[in-house]
Amino acid sequence: MKIVVLDGYTLNPGDLNWAALSKLGDVEVFEHSHHEQIISRCEQADIILTNKALITNTVMQQCPKLKYIGVTATGTNVVDMKAATARNIVVTNVPAYGPDAVAQMVFALILQHAQQVSLHDSAVKQGQWTRTRDFCFTLSPLMSLKGKTIGIVGYGDIGQQVTKLALAFNMKVIITSGREKTGLPDNVTWLSLKGLLAQSDIISLHCPLNEATEKMINGDSLSLLKMGALLVNTARGGLIDEAALAQALNQHQLFAAVDVLSTEPPSDDNPLLSADNIVITPHIAWATIEARQNLLNIAVDNVQQFLNHSPVNQVN
Repeated sequence: MKIVVLDGYTLNPGDLNWAALSKLGDVEVFEHSHHEQIISRCEQADIILTNKALITNTVMQQCPKLKYIGVTATGTNVVDMKAATARNIVVTNVPAYGPDAVAQMVFALILQHAQQVSLHDSAVKQGQWTRTRDFCFTLSPLMSLKGKTIGIVGYGDIGQQVTKLALAFNMKVIITSGREKTGLPDNVTWLSLKGLLAQSDIISLHCPLNEATEKMINGDSLSLLKMGALLVNTARGGLIDEAALAQALNQHQLFAAVDVLSTEPPSDDNPLLSADNIVITPHIAWATIEARQNLLNIAVDNVQQFLNHSPVNQVN
């Protein structure tokens, strides 16, 4: 059984082990694969694992032995699903491998905004504390989270983890989702998206990217936010109209902290890279070593279950 991992570096830059996968077949791991390399690397493969490498209809046409595509992520837009289904190729993903890691990153970004840690660390190292008359100094207003309202857009595994952390900080929680939720925990209420945007001090996005949600945060929705609100995005960059957000940031209407952009890596002219009032991290919310190990474990188990003729996490 020939197994090809097309882009293993992001999942495993060297601190994890492919041994469990190697027990299942003849495994070849590539750290990265350019589009033009995919067919030559996979033409004899029975099984492909991919994270971001595109498995198109053309790729499948040139891989006659291919029976299984395992996406080492939750989103599966890198695979032509219609083509895979037409060829009876099983496609699986890895759901819910690290909701705690993403929720942790959400609060890292929120706390960075609330406490301005990096700003003050940099100032101290530049000598500002040694030159200060008083025993302390602040360069920006600091904010307590207690009593603040956080609006959580999307109430899946990650949204629920963020809710738990918010309640631990004694925050008020508003959620919205595709359908109204009932039976929510105490101190958690459901509102429409417009109501949530208008009432929240902090908004955190946790919904999938699809036709209904693409650019859901745009000029109109941004106009609903409180002045000085914080927008956090650890979901998908395409949820936000980046030009509209950059304009609002430069007009100092709000703050933002994002771990994702519409194109990754971003082009130099992405308007958010030069905008005011924003913190940007390079899509690392998912990438704790514990979450990546869990992802690898599930991906390997997906292959094992497929070989046992009882596929799990199948998405087509």
